[in-house]
Amino acid sequence: TAQIVNDLNSRVDLSDQYMIIDSLPMPLCQPIRNRRAKVFEGTANIGYNSTKKFYYYGFKGHFAVSQDGYVLGYVITKVSIHDAKEAEEMILSTRPEGHFILGDEGYIGKRLHDALKIDGYILWTPYRKNMKGAKQHNKRELMAI
Repeated sequence: TAQIVNDLNSRVDLSDQYMIIDSLPMPLCQPIRNRRAKVFEGTANIGYNSTKKFYYYGFKGHFAVSQDGYVLGYVITKVSIHDAKEAEEMILSTRPEGHFILGDEGYIGKRLHDALKIDGYILWTPYRKNMKGAKQHNKRELMAI
């Protein structure tokens, strides 16, 4: 499937678009069965999704899409892998033509921002409420994107 995505990406002009990165839970069972699940034992694990406020057993899908919703790349990991840890590798392997990347609070971190800046990418993330300048930075229009 990675070869298909790479081939399709080479045929589409996305030079004037920005990339959006995010992750989503991929539960394998109902939360009541988290501790008893045996499917993918040793590969899947239990984690917490703070957006949906629930614990689940399964995987986490990390996706990079264009602003039009075109899938540029994806990675499936254990739930315990942090978004920012997987983002750098996914972005650098996708090599988007545009230089702007949008991400949510899961991608806040100086190390990730600096690493991407070296490769010519600008990662925009909203600030946490307690961060300096959050009200000016978190404009309603940008947050809607």
